[in-house]
Amino acid sequence: MVSDLLHHLDTHKSMGPDGIHPRALRELALVLTKPLAIICQQSWIAREVPVDWRLPNVTPIYKKGQKEDPSNYRSVSLTSVLGKVMEQVILSAITRHIQDNQAIRPSQHGFMKGRSCLANLISFYDKVTQ
Repeated sequence: MVSDLLHHLDTHKSMGPDGIHPRALRELALVLTKPLAIICQQSWIAREVPVDWRLPNVTPIYKKGQKEDPSNYRSVSLTSVLGKVMEQVILSAITRHIQDNQAIRPSQHGFMKGRSCLANLISFYDKVTQ
């Protein structure tokens, strides 16, 4: 899993506050996969994500209007690429657990891969009109 995530990193994205560029992680994927998998596993067991992976660089980006007005800015948050990899590992574990234990009813479609609100609406319509 970690290997796949590292090999599929978008090398055109920005690096996070740790200064590690996605290209470096992608190119070093063979060497980094095992240590990173161990870190992810230990973090999961300890229920603690490394602090450096949680700290974002937040930059205000001007939208329009008066530059003196703070409401005319939006924030862009850059987080660690390693932190994003860990997020995907955790998401995968949670999703797998939910699917294996059928924790979400088949009628639930929101935020589920391969399901859509439109499909749920059509299913509902079919049941109501029968």
